[in-house]
Amino acid sequence: MKIGIASDHRGYDLKELLLKEFKREDVELIDYGTDSEEPADYPDYAFKLAEDVRDKKLDFGITLCGSGIGMSMACNKVKGVRCARVKDVEDVIVTRNDNDANVISFSGKSSLELSLAIINRMIDTPASAEERHVRRRNKIAEYEENN
Repeated sequence: MKIGIASDHRGYDLKELLLKEFKREDVELIDYGTDSEEPADYPDYAFKLAEDVRDKKLDFGITLCGSGIGMSMACNKVKGVRCARVKDVEDVIVTRNDNDANVISFSGKSSLELSLAIINRMIDTPASAEERHVRRRNKIAEYEENN
């Protein structure tokens, strides 16, 4: 499994910690930048990661910024990307199960422990095959294609 991780300057420190500390034999974590604490425009990194999720070069994406909101908004501009800003493990369970999110975004101020738990839960939570969830996801995809 390939997972991309991108940040702006406010998520840089946590991104670097995650690249160092995340350990799973079944996952390759790929760095999409930024490469320093120098001010950076989050859309530049969000779009590149989201395009690779869209193009199936990545299985999932993770973005980090000050709040997680800006990165999630940018990622959601890319067709086929379903990015959710998450704050905790419960958010990840819901968005993976119900919405089949393929990118998650959270605050660069999150703890390393919580961040690792969020990422592992994202990987381990499948999308629901329940008709109501599939129907709703299909409505979003259909709207996206036609607008």
